Amino acid sequence: MDPLSEMLTLLNVEAALPSRFEAGGDWSLQFLEFQHIKVGAILAGQCWITADGAEPLLLTTGDCYLLASARKFGTASDLTLEPVDGHAVFEEVYPKTVYYNTTPDDPDRTVIVGGAVRFDETTAALLLDHLPTSVRISADTRTAKALRPLLELLGEESLHDSPGSMNVREQLTKVLFVQALRAMIESGDSPTGWLGALADESIGTALDLIHRKASHRWTVAELAEQVGMSRSSFALRFKNLVGLPPLDYLARWRIQAAGRALRSTDRTVYSVATEFGYGSESAFSAAFKRVTGQSPARYRQLPR
Repeated sequence: MDPLSEMLTLLNVEAALPSRFEAGGDWSLQFLEFQHIKVGAILAGQCWITADGAEPLLLTTGDCYLLASARKFGTASDLTLEPVDGHAVFEEVYPKTVYYNTTPDDPDRTVIVGGAVRFDETTAALLLDHLPTSVRISADTRTAKALRPLLELLGEESLHDSPGSMNVREQLTKVLFVQALRAMIESGDSPTGWLGALADESIGTALDLIHRKASHRWTVAELAEQVGMSRSSFALRFKNLVGLPPLDYLARWRIQAAGRALRSTDRTVYSVATEFGYGSESAFSAAFKRVTGQSPARYRQLPR
């Protein structure tokens, strides 16, 4: 798998609470902190999306958004309006479509679809630490244009309560999330850390090698040779983009991947240690505790 797919597998991505919200006239809703990420799209009309600590985003038809950092957020037709409690508006109607100051036949209404995306708590920081608080994916970008069929399907599924629709909406929300990450990687305003580094041809290739062959005893010189760079230039560029020296990143990735193996299987610690290139269980356990703060046995017992 490619590095992004590997990381998403490690994060154990789950979508939840997919919703459809339609509003007309003047309106403003405020929501409390959420867990991990909110992702959504504007199917019709326009609105503002706000998040504590970030500049408000004006979104129009076809735009998508991503909110991270588990902060208070809101949506409004006008930023000067006093917001009402969004949870109270939703709780009596969800999972059905929420109509606010509008009707289904109002041609001027704003339609928003979205949901929450959650991760395994033990690995969530691998992504969340490198995402901006809020992101707008413009409808005129290549990625957003490719999303149009998905948005049409998400709009249709969110409008009708057909058999299996909740499951379909959850899966489509996950696809929307992945596409949002792709858009950030491809944009000129890439996120920091490993996610932004995927856009760099040389460092992205090195990350792919590390993820695909985590048990290999890589050296900085060998990785540099694989991507056609000098050792010193590669080491400097890798650290500048990823935030860690190459071998430190390799060590952390090995441990995080090994941690998933421990929590998702009943394999022995020794078996997992040898798969990820450790010569002994004691060496693996020491490295594991250094990265996670937990012994392999304790980590395996943590709630998912």
